Amino acid sequence: MLSLFVQHLACQPMIWSIEQKYTTLSALFSPQELEKSKLRSAFEQAAQALDGRVRENGDPFIFHALDVAQIAAAEVGLGAQAAAAVLLHEADCVHPIDAANLQGAFGRELASMVGSLGKIARLNLKTTALQAEAFRKLIVSYSTNPQVIVIKLADRLEVMRSLAFFPKSKHAKKSAETLLLFAPLAHKLGLYKLKSELEDLSLRYTDPAMYRSINTKLKLGEKSRGMLVEDFIAPLRSELQEKNYRFDLKYRTKSAYSIWSKMQKQGVPFEGVYDVFAIRVILDMPFESRANEVAACWDVYSTITSRYEPDLKRLRDWITTPRESGYESLHVTVKVANGQSVEVQIRTRRMDDNAEHGMAAHWRYKGVQQDAGGVESWLAHMRASLETAGSEADYEATFTPSEIFVFTPTGDLRQLKVGATVLDFAFDIHSNLGCRCTGAIRNGKHVPIREVLQTGDVVEVLTAKNQTPTLDWLEYVTTAKAKNRIRQKLHEDEAKVAATGREALERKLKSWKLGAAVGGSAGAEALLVKHFKLKSATELFVKLALEELDFALVHDALQRYAAEASPAAEKEPAAKRAAQKPSAKPSASSDYITVDEQLGSVEYKLGKCCNPIYGDDIFGFVTVGSGVTIHRASCPNAERLLNLYAYRVIPARWRQQADSDSFQAVIKISANNEIGMQQKLSDAVDFCAAGAIRSLQLSLNRGMFEGQMRVFVKNVKQLDALLYHLRSTKGVHKAVRVGC
Repeated sequence: MLSLFVQHLACQPMIWSIEQKYTTLSALFSPQELEKSKLRSAFEQAAQALDGRVRENGDPFIFHALDVAQIAAAEVGLGAQAAAAVLLHEADCVHPIDAANLQGAFGRELASMVGSLGKIARLNLKTTALQAEAFRKLIVSYSTNPQVIVIKLADRLEVMRSLAFFPKSKHAKKSAETLLLFAPLAHKLGLYKLKSELEDLSLRYTDPAMYRSINTKLKLGEKSRGMLVEDFIAPLRSELQEKNYRFDLKYRTKSAYSIWSKMQKQGVPFEGVYDVFAIRVILDMPFESRANEVAACWDVYSTITSRYEPDLKRLRDWITTPRESGYESLHVTVKVANGQSVEVQIRTRRMDDNAEHGMAAHWRYKGVQQDAGGVESWLAHMRASLETAGSEADYEATFTPSEIFVFTPTGDLRQLKVGATVLDFAFDIHSNLGCRCTGAIRNGKHVPIREVLQTGDVVEVLTAKNQTPTLDWLEYVTTAKAKNRIRQKLHEDEAKVAATGREALERKLKSWKLGAAVGGSAGAEALLVKHFKLKSATELFVKLALEELDFALVHDALQRYAAEASPAAEKEPAAKRAAQKPSAKPSASSDYITVDEQLGSVEYKLGKCCNPIYGDDIFGFVTVGSGVTIHRASCPNAERLLNLYAYRVIPARWRQQADSDSFQAVIKISANNEIGMQQKLSDAVDFCAAGAIRSLQLSLNRGMFEGQMRVFVKNVKQLDALLYHLRSTKGVHKAVRVGC
């Protein structure tokens, strides 16, 4: 059917030009390549999809696809499969092709290339220097096949060659993209000719007057430079031949953009650029030892400098001590007969091959910053693969990135570590945004703050005014910036809470009139930190503000210290105090306090440190000014209270029934990270008729949900039943009652 379609197009006047272009392209490949890549099928599909579409100059749009494929094949050396990928990519941009159908018709590798090209084409490229490197890395991360990135370079070269047909409003943007994004990629791949042309074309549109001026001067001096090279080498040729050296000469002229760049950096005119052209002497000698190579290069240096005056300030000896990249060459600038300066580079064939194709390629020894995360080594692998492009070798390259690239809704690109979450993304944009983050919309769907992001995600952060970081947030982030800001915010919040606790303690000290006896506020703080075995005064103030430490206990500790520290205090005989101490174990005597509404004039409350429940073994602790506090016999503070204040401990018992009361219990939970786990926990509470869940706080720790559940129960039996059902719930590993 597609063949009939193209035959139908052949009846149109323009189709013969299309067919001629395709014929020219297909002639670059062998019949076996054409058959394997199904290039003809790809061409027919592209012709059908692009039918009727024209470029800015009126040419059929398929000319663009055919020209890009021509550049990739003829000027870079890619095979027929890459050319087919170009054509199918352009067809896919107009009429999306089902990935499964594409793979079935053309194979997995070619389908993958088309998919990668589509991802890159959909990027909203930013041309700010700040984001250029991030976009270059993103393009690389999308290019799982090394041919993809080269195809994009060929595509950009074709666009720049045709830029004159585009509206002038697009010239600056296309040129900036080329300089910041595509030319550096060509540089890193060693595609120097392509890179130079991209840069020159960009300069042509960003500074046309300078471009014309430099090119004019280069053309005017072309003949004289050729004569200069011949005059320079002629007297040396016989001397080098007498020494039995076999050598080649390479003569290269800097590109217009390179000359312009050096003029800008050095602040000199065209005539002030000394290395507009350079002569490279390459010794063709077998490798016996590096010492022989070094000696030969210095011998050639001596031959040249014995005839021409060297500028020793511009001597670069990377023979004796190669650069860290491995680059080896001897550079010397000499003055010829007319006083003109010429740069000469001396190296062996091995050194030249290493500089051009090995680990010391030009883009490395010129100081281009190396990429982290494996990008540089991957690019080196890509270049090695490209050198075998004609053999249709397996181009699949393995690239394990250490970074991901995520977009904001406005198209800005953020670079994060692999494993970064919504919270990392929010903090990367702004610290305040991160602190108020409640979740995000990723690719149109709501996700929580701990959701792990992937390259290419578009993320909109959701916030709430009352949101604030909690300690478990540190488990949801991977970036140092997010962790540091969360810790900072937690410390700030802790300081605010601590300030409230400090003020409360100072007010209490004044009302108790104990300040002077304990050494003022500072003395009281030091005493209480030591007494309650805390890490710092801040921890003390936080516990007081959050009512995790009872002021009655604080008062007792300070009062006891004041009594013991006062020299005028009357020391009560130990025997008398011992006689006043009640038994630590509750008995069945009639002086037990009954915890019920008939307690009358005695004020009491349930201890927050252990949350007694009807049915627990309990005791009472008499506090000054706060009545009686009821504790469980198993309370974490029971031992300390009995040892230090046994004379304040009194028996207590529950009334016979507590049907109308409810008590708060705290249960520690450990369960699988499963969808619906919170609902399962809620169902267990409902099953035991345990009232309502006051709060449920779960956080993810090593793939498990861990946290606390606060529930209201009527008695210990009901709590035991609830614990039994929780432990029996599928996916729950632990459910135990805790004191607070």
